[in-house]
Amino acid sequence: MELIGSLASPYVRKVRIVLSEKKIDYKLTIEDVWAPDNKVHEYNPLGKIPCLIMEDGGAVFDSRVIVEYLDGLTPVHKLIPASGRARTEVKTWEALADGLTDAAFLARAEVLQRPEHERSPKWIERQMTKVERALVMMSQGLGDKAWCCEGKYTLADVAVGCALGWLEFRFPQLDWRSPHVNLARHLDKLKQRPSFIDTAPRLA
Repeated sequence: MELIGSLASPYVRKVRIVLSEKKIDYKLTIEDVWAPDNKVHEYNPLGKIPCLIMEDGGAVFDSRVIVEYLDGLTPVHKLIPASGRARTEVKTWEALADGLTDAAFLARAEVLQRPEHERSPKWIERQMTKVERALVMMSQGLGDKAWCCEGKYTLADVAVGCALGWLEFRFPQLDWRSPHVNLARHLDKLKQRPSFIDTAPRLA
């Protein structure tokens, strides 16, 4: 299998961590999605990463779809419960973590991709408010538990770790650790895992 992505994307990182935890071999191809001749468009008309190319040439895209596919490939270290409330809870944590990242990405893009006179402070504030609310819900949901849900390491922890890690990477000025000590502690624990160490976000 081939994974098209970048070294900075939290969505690509989520997939790479799952591949690592599941012990699945793959080739990582780094692409700049902003380049007009990038390879992603050949497989994903939306031009987004991550994009997983399977042995038969078929493509799977959107990180949530990819990780679900990967988790079903092998019974090694199952990260998503098979059914019921537990499965819904893990997927809800993933949606919350991805939503936090989506909002932070939009706020950052407003600053980076628009001239200053065209930027909307209200739009940026709206997105960062989503980030703050998501952090509050994550902190409340985690509480003093060792893991987000199921009493064990799941995709919920992977998704939360990727979201928080990306905030540290792209928003170093944002002090989310002080008001959410349990989340900070959780991220620090996750950062000890080889899968997190090997996929730490960086520029290519």
